[in-house]
Amino acid sequence: MTTRSLFLLPGDGIGPEAMAEVRKLIAHINEKEDAGFVTDEGLVGGSAYDAHGQAISEEDMAKAMAADAVLFGAVGGPKWDGVPYEVRPEAGLLRLRKDMALFANLRPAICYPALAASSSLKPEVVEGLDILIVRELTGGVYFGEPKEIVDLGNGQKRGIDTQVYDTFEIERIAGVAFELARTRGNKVCSMEKHNVMKSGVLWKEVVAATHAAKYSDVELTHMLADAGGMQLVRWPKQFDVIVTDNLFGDMLSDVAAMLTGSLGMLPSASLGAPDPVTGKRKALYEPVHGSAPDIAGQGIANPIAMIASFAMCLRYSFGMIAEADRLEKAISTVLDKGLRTGDIMSDGCTRVTTSEMGDAVLEAYAAG
Repeated sequence: MTTRSLFLLPGDGIGPEAMAEVRKLIAHINEKEDAGFVTDEGLVGGSAYDAHGQAISEEDMAKAMAADAVLFGAVGGPKWDGVPYEVRPEAGLLRLRKDMALFANLRPAICYPALAASSSLKPEVVEGLDILIVRELTGGVYFGEPKEIVDLGNGQKRGIDTQVYDTFEIERIAGVAFELARTRGNKVCSMEKHNVMKSGVLWKEVVAATHAAKYSDVELTHMLADAGGMQLVRWPKQFDVIVTDNLFGDMLSDVAAMLTGSLGMLPSASLGAPDPVTGKRKALYEPVHGSAPDIAGQGIANPIAMIASFAMCLRYSFGMIAEADRLEKAISTVLDKGLRTGDIMSDGCTRVTTSEMGDAVLEAYAAG
């Protein structure tokens, strides 16, 4: 039997509650479909800081590096607002991304028909929305050096962050976007700020060259990132795959997330480069939502984004396409039945708890 190793990092806030629903699915797939998932669990974020004084321990970091895939919940909360910057909860996630070399962040924005009325936009603008934002994750302004605050004297300081991209970083993220577009609507829109940023000039140049060299069958367009944000709100269904850098990707993917009605609905995947021998990629899967400390421990969090992240894990790390399709269909089925957690509740629907939503998705998955 094939063994598939999963390392679970539930994290803080609602992370453990959402992860509990994924554990149910893993147990079911192991029992009924002989999938061979082997799981281990560690600490990350504030919970790791409380236990080890750091956002992730060396032992858990090693386990993440060794696993076939990592499932990640959420980190942070006001409890840890005063901890040193280098050990803040978010530092655990940043280290995972950097040490695992997870350069490609995939964030789908899907508006299920049953939730079209939950969006802040008109239903006809978002109903049937299915776009994918491919964000470069290990370069750009979040990692560029120098990164510092300099004391200039006379009560003045200067904050410095550096936007840096090399050709190979842009080539590889563009390649991911074009490959994924071939499996979808065959369209890529590259977003940057070439009008005011030298890194944007290089970005546009390299994406265009990569397209011409290997992916001329895919339709490519370019758009300034600020205009892209406006177009996402005006008419998002014009897009299929959007590829962009770390900073703009962070902002644009949050805009796209809210088009769907709730951050609690959306998954993400962060992938590394294929191993030259095995072809496997290091990968981390996480819901887009944060730790939501205000509702943690109440059993009312929406677990769908965590469950959908597991579906992405089945698809991208294990090639279990049929199972991923069934799980995504199960989510849609449950929503069509009118089951809702509080964040997506609307008139005429049935409010359910975190565990009840997880059980309903499992039941729909089991029914095929």
